[in-house]
Amino acid sequence: MAEHNYTISQIANLVGNQNFLSQPDQIIVNLLTDSRKVINASHSLFFALKGRKNSHQYIQNLYQQGVRAFVYYDRQFDIAAFPDANFIYSENPVKALQLLSIQHRKQFDFPVIGITGSNGKTIVKEWLYQLLAKDYAIVRSPKSYNSQIGVPLSVWKMSNSYNMALFEAGISEPNEMENLQKVILPTIGIFTNIGSSHDEGFADTTQKIKEKFKLFKESEILICNKRFEQYAFQHTKVITWSKSDPKADLFVNDIREIENNTRISAVFRTNEINISIPFNDKAAVENAITCWLILLELGVDNESIQNRMLRLQPVTMRLEMKSGVNNCSVIDDSYNSDLSSLEIALDFLAHQKQHEKKTLILSDIQQSGLSAEELYKKVADLLESKEIDRLIGIGNEISQYKALFSPSARFYNHTDTFIQNFKTADFRNETILIKGARDFGFERISKALSQQVHETVLEINLNAMEHNLNYYRSKLAPGVKLMTMVKAFGYGSGSFEIANLLQFNHVDYLAVAYADEGVTLRQNGITLPIMVMSPESSSIEAIVMHHLEPEIFSYEVLTAFTEYLKDKNIKNYPIHLKVDTGMHRLGFMPDDVDELVDYLLLNHHVKIQSVFSHLVGSESAQHDDFTKQQISLFKAFTTKLEDNLKYTFIKHICNTSAITRWPEAQFDMVRLGIGLYGVDNFTDDDKNLEHVATLKTTVSQIKQLKKGETVGYGRKGVMFHDGKTATVKIGYADGYLRALGNGIGTMLINNQEVSTVGNICMDMCMLDVTDKNVQVGDEVIIFDSQKSLYKMAEKLNTIPYEVLTNVSQRVKRVYYYE
Repeated sequence: MAEHNYTISQIANLVGNQNFLSQPDQIIVNLLTDSRKVINASHSLFFALKGRKNSHQYIQNLYQQGVRAFVYYDRQFDIAAFPDANFIYSENPVKALQLLSIQHRKQFDFPVIGITGSNGKTIVKEWLYQLLAKDYAIVRSPKSYNSQIGVPLSVWKMSNSYNMALFEAGISEPNEMENLQKVILPTIGIFTNIGSSHDEGFADTTQKIKEKFKLFKESEILICNKRFEQYAFQHTKVITWSKSDPKADLFVNDIREIENNTRISAVFRTNEINISIPFNDKAAVENAITCWLILLELGVDNESIQNRMLRLQPVTMRLEMKSGVNNCSVIDDSYNSDLSSLEIALDFLAHQKQHEKKTLILSDIQQSGLSAEELYKKVADLLESKEIDRLIGIGNEISQYKALFSPSARFYNHTDTFIQNFKTADFRNETILIKGARDFGFERISKALSQQVHETVLEINLNAMEHNLNYYRSKLAPGVKLMTMVKAFGYGSGSFEIANLLQFNHVDYLAVAYADEGVTLRQNGITLPIMVMSPESSSIEAIVMHHLEPEIFSYEVLTAFTEYLKDKNIKNYPIHLKVDTGMHRLGFMPDDVDELVDYLLLNHHVKIQSVFSHLVGSESAQHDDFTKQQISLFKAFTTKLEDNLKYTFIKHICNTSAITRWPEAQFDMVRLGIGLYGVDNFTDDDKNLEHVATLKTTVSQIKQLKKGETVGYGRKGVMFHDGKTATVKIGYADGYLRALGNGIGTMLINNQEVSTVGNICMDMCMLDVTDKNVQVGDEVIIFDSQKSLYKMAEKLNTIPYEVLTNVSQRVKRVYYYE
């Protein structure tokens, strides 16, 4: 939140082409680009950004919430409907946002560190925050806000409460960095490394490096590996490190693993120095060296650096959601506590609708750059605006300011005190956000509140799912709606957890297989329209009671449903007609259209909401002629139906692969299924998708066996050499099928591929780990990528759909959101 407040008239003069100000003295504190994340509405300015959807549609809702300032780009938008609001016209609201942040940035002359590179930007930023928090009051990018929109929103948080800034910048194509350079205007630059991410946007690696280096055009100092020194601007002082070139300012001459630490020795301008870090991987070492060099350049003595480096903590940028005790949902962010990340976590909490009650367990917030009273007043206002029902505050500092919070809030000076007074019965049917600084050990609270279940876990990356959703959205013609499939327990990924994400992202429809799935979604706060694809006679009452919309695929189903509606005197109930154009599974045949018309003209108890069909081979070129035939039949059927019924309805035939292969068949809506989860039968799309689900377990025991000994039921597994096996906690009851036994299935332990040995048991299986470095408790990956998922499906002679849906519901689902 910016300490420098601007009037809307000042902002209009900076960014607007044409202004309509009914309240020119309105003070603006917050900038909004997401209509779902409103804080302090009366002092917020909303930027209606251009995209696939017309973001002006959200202005009405924002206005009702109290927002009174808007930047818009559509001259046809009726601003007269909002008489006491301020409107600023801009042809490009993103540019307007950047212009405003550029002006804001110019108000401050303290050090601003700008970080870019292919990987490690967020890690370096967060580690620098940990390493420098004792010396500076630091404002930094929340999470990985490094885009054309995220950067100006980050810079807007600068205020006189701080004396250092850390901002990261990311680009995916040429000519983007110039904008971010003007916004950040870094005095100190850091270039982490170069890698393959976003290669498709650049002609070659050299072009990508040069584009990224534009961030440092006006920087006084640049920190980088010596091999990138040639790309620096001539006026910039370049400070380099290297593991191979003694001419670097920091020449790293020895890297040695010592138990769980890594000792790094170097020569810094003739002085021999060293540090140790509590990590062993190569990326962590290089990121630590970068941080080491900048601390040396800032004048921090190496003894202090040594002490701080040993206390570096892993950077956890993701929220973890899991099932809790007494039907609770637990959102675990127990290693991180600052004002910016609290806002993000509360937004994530807000779009969980499965429980009405929302609880926050919050520790003291450390190194905020604000006075304690100002900080906790902001926290109190934030909790009120996000409608948090209950606060549990833990820490001496937050407890001192309990008067700022609701009288129902409870406070404890220490985590131990809370644990001692903890009662499971105090938490029931609610969503609980656990947000704590690492020193408070909130992982103990998370463990106490989480449901203790089978250790095999299916991790669902909600960011990847959001990416896939937006990828397919980008392929839609203007105005085309999006139905997403959450049937079959969300392809094994979950139900309301996935539906909450989709509802938050404003999809138009959900589809489930059976009525009870739709009822579960309704009971967990999902208000989107829901189509039930396999309605049964016994479920009609539940469908109507919970405002679900049935797929009607036969006269028997149509008659049963209309008779029920007739008895209840219900008219114009929405239904979805299925027409069989070639799948030959369910649906009316094309020549049924005349009879259907006659029935529907005489029956006013139902009204067609949509008509749809299913393409048989949309992903395959060999079936293109048949696909064209299906589309033609569908067009003829729907045209005749509309002409005779004298009203229009939604038409949809595209499944996941057809969205991109058959854009001419998008009609009014498309249905997105397995593509949401990172799998598309049309392989050209696979490379644009992110993998969503990771199945993992742990090693229970390791056994040393002799040549000739057998393993597992039926003695099917035979040791052909002296060696060792690892027993892991997954079996066919979890969805790891028996067909994967006896060396057919493989898993990864510590990045080492190992094969099954013997038959798969119900709850566990055995792996041959001879000559592998494996310990009890090690993590075991069953699949964690498109490649490994396809490989497993191929070995089972099936498709990825089946692999995902086979994962048993007893396997714990954990949801991550960064």
